[in-house]
Amino acid sequence: MKRFNRKNIIAIVGLIIFYFLINFLINMGIIDSYLQLNIVIIGINIILAVSLNLVTGFTGQFSLGHAAFMSIGAYTSAILTAKLGQPFILSIMLSGIAAALAGIFIGVPTLRLKGDYLAIATLGFGEIIRILALNIDYIGGAIGFNDIPQYTNWTWIFIFTVATVMLIHNFNKSYHGRACAAIREDEIAAEAMGVNTTYYKVLAFAMGAFFAGIAGALYANYFYFIKPDSFGFMKSIDILVIVVFGGMGSIAGSILGAIVLSIISSFLQNIPELRMVIYSLILFGIMVYRPTGLIGNQRLRTHKKKKEAKLNVGVESKESI
Repeated sequence: MKRFNRKNIIAIVGLIIFYFLINFLINMGIIDSYLQLNIVIIGINIILAVSLNLVTGFTGQFSLGHAAFMSIGAYTSAILTAKLGQPFILSIMLSGIAAALAGIFIGVPTLRLKGDYLAIATLGFGEIIRILALNIDYIGGAIGFNDIPQYTNWTWIFIFTVATVMLIHNFNKSYHGRACAAIREDEIAAEAMGVNTTYYKVLAFAMGAFFAGIAGALYANYFYFIKPDSFGFMKSIDILVIVVFGGMGSIAGSILGAIVLSIISSFLQNIPELRMVIYSLILFGIMVYRPTGLIGNQRLRTHKKKKEAKLNVGVESKESI
């Protein structure tokens, strides 16, 4: 019954109204192709940021290979739709599964590592995937994969963005999510309390990879063309910047960070010679004056207020007894 409380019902109604409003504006031509492009990019970035936040922000595993899982999903969907003629929804699901299997494959041997060692291992995995894509002629090699059907639209972006946020939010509120949070806070203490740290780290890694694969599928079937260099080291850094910018361990922060940075990047496209300089200065200023991200402090304050309220209730009940 908690799932159907007033707050959740209002959120569902708001999402439905938002979907039909954007759909109406697109059909009326008020939102043109350029704005649609930015909406798609924002949706994909939200999926990528929230899924990486599950690994880095909530479980505390520093990964630099998230773009590799996106590339696996993108190429899987491109092959299934362009070469094999499979339905788009099937290609999305199989893209996520392929990325999740890759996440388990790399996660089992590497997630025993910590900190910088794990970051280097995931970075190496990302480069391996990129080099393999460069040398496989079936998927275009260095030239890239052309003529991918454009199936991605506002409806698909909305469905999978909302589904990603809801599933990861519910996971974090579950017993498994609390186990991942315990690993982030103190892995040794969590293991001493009976938490299977390797299992939960691999689980979080596989889930993050699954949603990154879905983001890759949506990307490939919108832009017609993909190439290995689009999913290199800098793409992983871009995703990590969104997570840190919004606030580590905050889903709302990842959403806000993806929206803000995508809008900033689109505005700076008119000045390509200064784009990266201004972009870097903006990030530098945010990190200096708000090192916890846009919503990091707010999330901590809310958590503290709830904790204090519970303590006050406990004290009052004791006094009444």
